[in-house]
Amino acid sequence: MALKSTGPRQLKNTLAQWLITVGGISVLFTLVLIFLYLLYVIKPIFESATIEPVGQFEISTAAPTLSAGVDELKEVAFQITEQGDINFYQLVKSAAHEKSTLVLNESLLSEDKTLVNVVNSGVEKKLLIDSDGEIQLIAAKFFSNFDSGTREIIPSVAYPLGEESLAVDESGELLTQLSFSMNDEKAVFVAFTQDQRLIKTSLLAEDDFTYDSAYETLYQEIDFPADHVNEILVTPDMRLAFVRSDDQIFVFDLTNEDIVELKATIIPSLEQTSTKPQHITAMALLSGSSSILLGSSAGKVTQWFEVATDNGRQFKNVRTFNVSDTEAVTQIHTEQFRKSFYTLTTSGNMGVFYTTSEADLWRGQLTTTEPNVFAISPRADGLVVIDENQLKIFSVENEHPEVTWSALWEEVWYEGYPEPEYIWQSTSGSDDFEGKFSLVPISFGTMKAAMYAMLFAVPIALSAAIYTAYFMTPGMRRKVKPTIELMEALPTVILGFLAGLWLAPIIENYLPAIAMLLIMLPLSVFVTAFAWHKLPKEMKNTIPETWAPIILVPVLLIAGGSAFLLSPFFESLFFGGDVRQYITNDLGIDFDQRNSLVVGLAMGFAVIPTIFSMAEDAIFSVPKHLTSGSLALGATQWQTLAKVVLLTASPGIFSAVMMGLGRAVGETMIVLMATGNTPILDWSIFQGMRTLAANIAVEMPESEVGSSHYRILFLAAFVLFVFTFIFNTFAELIRQRLREKYSSL
Repeated sequence: MALKSTGPRQLKNTLAQWLITVGGISVLFTLVLIFLYLLYVIKPIFESATIEPVGQFEISTAAPTLSAGVDELKEVAFQITEQGDINFYQLVKSAAHEKSTLVLNESLLSEDKTLVNVVNSGVEKKLLIDSDGEIQLIAAKFFSNFDSGTREIIPSVAYPLGEESLAVDESGELLTQLSFSMNDEKAVFVAFTQDQRLIKTSLLAEDDFTYDSAYETLYQEIDFPADHVNEILVTPDMRLAFVRSDDQIFVFDLTNEDIVELKATIIPSLEQTSTKPQHITAMALLSGSSSILLGSSAGKVTQWFEVATDNGRQFKNVRTFNVSDTEAVTQIHTEQFRKSFYTLTTSGNMGVFYTTSEADLWRGQLTTTEPNVFAISPRADGLVVIDENQLKIFSVENEHPEVTWSALWEEVWYEGYPEPEYIWQSTSGSDDFEGKFSLVPISFGTMKAAMYAMLFAVPIALSAAIYTAYFMTPGMRRKVKPTIELMEALPTVILGFLAGLWLAPIIENYLPAIAMLLIMLPLSVFVTAFAWHKLPKEMKNTIPETWAPIILVPVLLIAGGSAFLLSPFFESLFFGGDVRQYITNDLGIDFDQRNSLVVGLAMGFAVIPTIFSMAEDAIFSVPKHLTSGSLALGATQWQTLAKVVLLTASPGIFSAVMMGLGRAVGETMIVLMATGNTPILDWSIFQGMRTLAANIAVEMPESEVGSSHYRILFLAAFVLFVFTFIFNTFAELIRQRLREKYSSL
């Protein structure tokens, strides 16, 4: 019979071996696929910018070009010439027009006038200044038409403030420098006149400039300390005006309708030499109206913004970009919605930079000389360059300029902050907001949450495992072990819910009781054990050994209840009746209701069954002949436990702790619901945190697919994946060494 059963048994063994092998390989293959997919999604954020020519064609007009632009889809470009004409060109072939054809020509001035200057505001609006000093505001508009079955971009010219010329100076003087900004309800002009006056003119809409061009005009003269002006810039929010006079920049506050006050004076420290003195050669406003960029003849661009200091808010040089070692920076062009900027030199060399990440994104030359006109497309995905009657179009691939390795893992000085900091703040209600994607706070929060959970779980789980496996009677062990393991079946979302809505208020209201529990619970156990030890043997024998540990249950309940009953008394006696106020006001420690203590207790409760089950199995599996031999040689139970059992079971105990740590690191729902999800760097037990897993769960649904935010969330998942993989690898190596070391026992 034995011979007959060999065949089926061998078949089953072989089949099981193959199934286990295939399962193991499948798991490894799946891990590799996850790893590769994460890399695939992450890779684009570390790619540098690329600029490629799309096409070029010759402009029909011989008049010099003063300004240019392009629509959002890069299908129609326009130019404004010195003769006062605006010409629209088709860049892609459509049903109605061939590629590179003039689709619309409109004269903006009468025949006897020419344009002197064109002042840009945003992408659409252009302020025209003619040879007679008259000023007019136009806007290039583009509409999509699908009448032919395909999309066709229809250009037009709008006059937001009416077709009549604007009276910027009530005295009628010619303007040598001018800048403006506007919204639907207000327009602000700051200009320098030929008779050396700095003026501010405000146009207040009677209804809305979008529907009605009627307005009220308010004139103001600004007290200006210099006699000439090189350049003026008004911020898009119409709060500040930057006026450059040679190498000084005067900052004026425009918010007061009665008087314009000098807010600050920026004097950059330029490296002067006897052979080549240095000067400011270019100026531009960065997106968001908070920073100003200054280009110098030394080939450097400096970024300045207001910083809170002990003497109030002051403009500081925050960072410097080295554009060229031999040429001056002649032009600086900024994107409308991001912190990127483009620089040009006299030889036509161009650089692309991003301020916050300090990224040098691209260097090259689009033209052989400095282009006459340079414009960035509304979506910052294209460039329009006009050079010697050649209109050139370039495509720009620059999707993630704000992401660099240093910006993710080093301190970054953001606009408005007093110093460089680690900040995660991905979204805001403002269009001027700049995403802050430091992974340091959320990585720190992951370690902090795991540490507090393990501080609570490891001592309890290992102590329970040792007692259950080594000291507890078999009958009670058969009841206790499954009960504790059943705790692992509790959904973590329920634990998080209870921790956030039930446990957190209790801890806040009975904080002295929590501190007293750390003393009263161990003390009550020792007192009970000492009392049990002193009981006569006759009395001990009347109590079954199985029930001996249950004596501690009422003792612990009484100790815990006493701590909570005494909490108000101690709070009134030592803390003035309010512990939270004492911690906040007297100790200067911030207190959040959903803090690390709550997370440690809740997540520790979830981790305890994992550690307990594996550690108890490891201890219980120690061969009985080892413990029997130790006891036979005269060792006590405690000596046998410390010198034989724990050493032999140490690989399994270590694995249990590592499994618990892995569970704590990857936990999502408890930290999501039991903390304030604040990404801060603070070890305080009274402060919350945000972990990598919780951050992904919270922000992934609201992130735009393919955006920097979306890909950085995948990077966070990759960091968590790599962290756990490396940590578990080292843990396995340590476990194997422990196993080899104590296998001889």
